[in-house]
Order: sequence, then C-alpha cells, then structure tokens
Amino acid sequence: MAEFRMPSLGADMEAGTLVEWLKAPGDAIARGDIIAVVETQKGAIEIEVFQTGTVDRLLVEPGMTVPVGTPLALLRTDNEPASAPAPSPPEPTPAEPAAAPTPPAAAPAPPTTAAPPPRAEGRISPAARRIAAERGIALAGLHGSGPGGAIISSDLEQAATTQESKAAAERPSAPGKRPGLNLEEMRKAIAAAMARSKREIPHYYLSHEIDAGDTLAWLAAYNAERTPPQRLLLNVLLLKAVALALESFPEFNGFHADGAFQPSAGIHVGTAIAIRGGGLVAPAIRDADTRTLDELMAALRDLVARARAGRLRGSELFEPTVTVSSLGERGVDSLFGVIYPPQVALVGFGAPRPRPRVVDGALVERPALTVTLAADHRASDGHRGALLLREIERLLQHPEEL
Repeated sequence: MAEFRMPSLGADMEAGTLVEWLKAPGDAIARGDIIAVVETQKGAIEIEVFQTGTVDRLLVEPGMTVPVGTPLALLRTDNEPASAPAPSPPEPTPAEPAAAPTPPAAAPAPPTTAAPPPRAEGRISPAARRIAAERGIALAGLHGSGPGGAIISSDLEQAATTQESKAAAERPSAPGKRPGLNLEEMRKAIAAAMARSKREIPHYYLSHEIDAGDTLAWLAAYNAERTPPQRLLLNVLLLKAVALALESFPEFNGFHADGAFQPSAGIHVGTAIAIRGGGLVAPAIRDADTRTLDELMAALRDLVARARAGRLRGSELFEPTVTVSSLGERGVDSLFGVIYPPQVALVGFGAPRPRPRVVDGALVERPALTVTLAADHRASDGHRGALLLREIERLLQHPEEL
C-alpha cells in the first residue's frame, strides 16, 4: 500500500488545503492522472498521481489544511488486496436497569415521513461552489461526477458555456483577485522564497550583450509564412537556446539539496509568467531541449493561459531545474534575477535594442540583446558561467539550428 502525500510545490510551501477529491475509493488511477486539487499561496493547484493502481482510502477531508508530507490517501497496486475497514468499537453492554414505575402512556407521535433526498446543490465541493458563485452558474439540474455524486469543478466547465449569465459577466470583481488565485498570499510566498534565497545562496552575476540581428531576421522570415496562431515569439527561441546550452553545462541544471549539488537528468525549464494584478509563477516546460520550436510555443501558450486562470498542475511547479525570465516585452534592457531554491541558476533576457557595433571594420547599427546569469557559487563559478552565456550567444546566432 502506498501513501499519497501532500506534495511540496515550492521551497516556500509549508502546508496546503485540500480543496476537492477528483477520485473516489475504488477508482482506477494511472500515472499522470489528476487526483485532487490543493489550495496553496500560488492558487488552486491540480495534483497528479505518479503510480498506477486503485484508490483504496481517502484520509483527509476537503477543507482541511495539513502540512507538506501528510498522507492524504492510500493507493494500492492491482495485485494488492483492498484494506479492511477499520473495525468498529464494540458497543458497550448496558447494565440491567432497576425496576422503575411505569410512566403514563404518552400521546401517539404523529406519523413521520422520510426526509427528501438532498438537492444537487448540497453535494458540491468547495472549489466548485466558489466557481459557481464567481461565474453565476446555476446548480439546479446539474449531475455531479465526484465521489457520492458530488458536483466538482470539472462538472462546471461544461455547464459554464451555457449557464454563464450576463449579470455574472457584468459583476465587478475585487481589485487584484482572480479565480483560484490569492495574489496577496502569492506575494507573501514570493517574498519568503526570495528572502531565503538571498540569505542562503551565494549568488554571483554575469551579463553579456548578444548581437541579435540574425535571430530577429530569421524569426521575421519564419513568421511571415505563417498565420498568427502559428507564429513564434522571440521568447521561444530564448528558451530553446538556454535548454540546448545546458546540455553542455549541466552544473547549472539541477538542485542544491542535502549540502550538495544534484544534477538533473532532464532539462525542465521554468518560464517566469507574470500574473495580471501582481504575482509571479515559473512553471516547467519539461524536456525543453528535445522539443521543436512549435512544440515549445504551444506549451508556452498553454502554461500562460492556465497560470493566469489558477489552473496549474503540481508537477509544473516542483519540476523546474532552471528558470528563464524575460522582461523584454516591458522594454527593460536587462534583469538580474534571484535564484529560486533549490535551483542553482536563473537566466534573464532584456529587450532587443539598436546598438552601435563594429562589423567588418565598419561602425553599423545592429539590434543587441542582453543576457544575464544569476548562479549559485556552490555549484559553479564565473568561468563556467561566462562559457554558458557565450554558448547561448552562439546558438541564438544560428536560429535555424534550434
């Protein structure tokens, strides 16, 4: 029997609130299935399971807040027998009562009728109830697919398209609030993680200016032959260049834990995404070095949409092995990031700017892009960091090879 535990979704997470179960005892599960929704300071996160088998028993009720590592459910493989239910305590044997005078006969009680079955609105998870209230979705007539027939958040997604009312669309929302996101709590979590990072990690910083003329020219030609939904953003080329460069510099891809650097076998690039109204998350794009540019673009669009809707998955938050952040779209020349523990590096990009450069002995105007590196001195040094930035430059100047 395996325990499904409250996961750690970041160095700043100490506890989480179970919002709803998406599986019930007896349900079959496969690796990667979403089994529960957990509320953290980063919002409502969908939690996957990493084994195949059957849900045996749920140990924590929705609405309960428990520390990281607390068992939430018991899972069994197909060849394991179901666990026996906890034995009920034996009922005490009452002592023989003493004889007592016979009370006067009471008036006959009026006939009772069976209580009506509970309405669907009464069997609804906290997350689904919040979504229904925020979107103005009527619950009457909805049939739940959760445990015991309860209405869960996924049931509302399909109903939302037909039941979204005009009043809900016009209802003003509180400043800075988003479904599934508490931006004030997110800001606290970011502050705690960054304070820990600066306190514990011996940062060093490097900066390098890259000639981006060939990169931008190739990107313009690539996008000219495609419809808007098929076009690439510059950020996708930056992500791919960093991922490929890390293949040659593994000391920047991994975690510092238990007093030592632990390199990662996969390159899972966390991409910083700003949340409208404030806040920041950096979910992972898995195996970014092996994906095509089009695949990276699709993954990036999906992550941005779900991050801003508060619908990220747990693995996307704890799997990043390095972070890439870009403020180029904000017009910033460069940024110097703070490493997110237990990672050991963050690569930052600024906006392309026209700069004077000497080309073949002549002074010309060329677009330039500044790339920066924040790295952990316990895992690498400035010499290797400089070589990493030069490799990123080499890759970006040959975008057709990305």
